[in-house]
Amino acid sequence: MPLIALGINHRTAPVELREQVAFGGEHIADALRDLAALPSVSEAAILSTCNRTELYCGLQDERIEVLTDWLARFHRLEPARIHPHLYSFPDTDAVRHLLRVAGGLDSMILGEPQILGQMKEAYQAAGDAGTLSVVLGRLFQHTFSVAKQIRTDTAIGESPVSVAFAAVSLARQIFSGFNEHTALLIGAGETIELTARHLSDQKLGRLIVANRTQERAHCLATNFNGYGISLDEIPAHLAEADIVISATASREPILDKAMVKTALKHRKHRPVFMVDIAVPRDIDPAVAEFEDIYLYTVDDLQEVIQENLKSRQQAALQAEEIIDVQVERFMAWLRAQGAVSTIRNYRRQAERKRDEVLEKARQMLANGKDPQRVLEFLANTLTNKLTHEPSVQIRQAGECGNAELLQAALELLNLQKD
Repeated sequence: MPLIALGINHRTAPVELREQVAFGGEHIADALRDLAALPSVSEAAILSTCNRTELYCGLQDERIEVLTDWLARFHRLEPARIHPHLYSFPDTDAVRHLLRVAGGLDSMILGEPQILGQMKEAYQAAGDAGTLSVVLGRLFQHTFSVAKQIRTDTAIGESPVSVAFAAVSLARQIFSGFNEHTALLIGAGETIELTARHLSDQKLGRLIVANRTQERAHCLATNFNGYGISLDEIPAHLAEADIVISATASREPILDKAMVKTALKHRKHRPVFMVDIAVPRDIDPAVAEFEDIYLYTVDDLQEVIQENLKSRQQAALQAEEIIDVQVERFMAWLRAQGAVSTIRNYRRQAERKRDEVLEKARQMLANGKDPQRVLEFLANTLTNKLTHEPSVQIRQAGECGNAELLQAALELLNLQKD
């Protein structure tokens, strides 16, 4: 069964396209079942983050165009719109790609840890949807184990580099000190929590967290001496914020141009630094037209991120070495699966012959035959039955001059050549 990893990421597609092919949490189960229902797809998982959307599938054949067409159709896009931005990795390369993604080696930020959690969520979603089978299930488990090994055996995760860290670093270039400024964080996920932690470390003056669930916003904000509000309350508090960083799963913008314009009037046009980490975007791109707004997306953080990668380069080389070994280990397991059915059938055949001879031996004992003679019959007859078919095949190979099969028999039966 061919394995395939197919998708787009921050290197191959702009944020405008990535947000169009992103899978929201509320749609992922339907998408998985729809994908797995394709005649050529035997199992499937979907990873969808800010920076990538990838399909991991087991295929009955090698026609990957069914996946590209499905991806376009599901998102109501013309296939030609996404084809130039797609990449695909078959079989061994697919395994290597998954290991590199989970290890943070294919991320915008080398070694960032969030992707592993997102991949575990993708695995859980596929499991819940019933679209995982033996091979992909084993591959994901292997991937998690290798990612843990990379974290343990290399220093790839030691430097505090992430999208959140890059956003705060960029804000520091605009504001000389944070102690007199207010930040509004929109969302309450892992990225926002990490952003709040970095801002707190920089002695931020005030922190406001807005979330769809106000209780979750309040819970996160109180950990950093801030306060939580609902998304509906943002217009009343937006003018207070010097820094706005947003990362939600909303399908529609949270901040539109009119809302920001009103806030700027109340601020008397004091500048605002905004970072939109979300895909699809939370902040209307038209907001960047205001003179007092400094708006950045995840793609704009690339320059900041690059400055923080040098310490991870050597660790990445070590991680690649680990991946080389682990790719081969998984492929060896996968190749072995092709022999499993052969081994099972061979054992069943041997067991049937054993049972036939054993039943005859029992009848002989029941009829009063000498136990010693019965044991000899059992041993000789079972040996003959087990060796008959291989002997016939080896003899025919010799008669036909099939040296390759004769050599294989020597190795398979662990024999020495006379």
